[in-house]
Amino acid sequence: MASLDGQVVLVTGATDGLGRALAVSLAEAGATVLIHGRDAGRITGTTEDVRAMSDSDQVRSYQADLSVLAQVRTLAAQVTEAEPQLDVLVNNAGIGSTVPGGGARQESSDGYELRFAVNYLLPLLTSSAPSRIINVSSAGQQAIDFDDVMLTAGYSGVRAYCQSKLAQIMFTIDLARRLHGTGVTVNALHPATFMPTKIVASPASTIAEGVAATMRLITAPVSEVGTGRYYNGLRGARADAQAYDGSARERLRELSEKLTGLPPLG
Repeated sequence: MASLDGQVVLVTGATDGLGRALAVSLAEAGATVLIHGRDAGRITGTTEDVRAMSDSDQVRSYQADLSVLAQVRTLAAQVTEAEPQLDVLVNNAGIGSTVPGGGARQESSDGYELRFAVNYLLPLLTSSAPSRIINVSSAGQQAIDFDDVMLTAGYSGVRAYCQSKLAQIMFTIDLARRLHGTGVTVNALHPATFMPTKIVASPASTIAEGVAATMRLITAPVSEVGTGRYYNGLRGARADAQAYDGSARERLRELSEKLTGLPPLG
């Protein structure tokens, strides 16, 4: 395992599944790991477990509900103020395609379709400019309907999930091009298919496979993994065709800036 001594890595959604296992691997590799979660009790338990399993005391925690933009901004401010550096940001937090309690459409507290808010808007907060950004996406993708991004008509959890995951990949490609020459790389990946997490009913791969694929994007030489790419596990792959449509990416960027109230990047 490559050494990550001296590096600080923030993992969102780190209290379960891939995020939790990844936090352990990062700590074992020598990184200072910043664990993010939504529930205070689970954050405390995860932090203690990661410290014990990795034999590392360089594990700190942050709490925020990423479906609330105000809390996203607070999280970014807290990390920026408390941490002297941030080398890697792993955007792992997300909501699956199954809607708790049935198939009804859900909105975030800001009035945005919930999966779009959690799965996509977070990566815009890159003001601390880490060396690497890894967006945990999915092979499940669906083209964005810009006439109904929030899916007010014809809603399904699967459609919402797949749209949000394609949006992540589109943002990855767009951000990588806009950060060209800055030393910041941005990649997206589908870590593994149907890992045994709380949002998967019938696992088809292991958490270890997903950790290995994600760790590769964190530790491999930039000359090997590049930037602005989409990976399916350990291999480079092609995303949905809309991801490579420059005009669609521009529309998504403009919409995202409008929804978040953030100024244009660059």
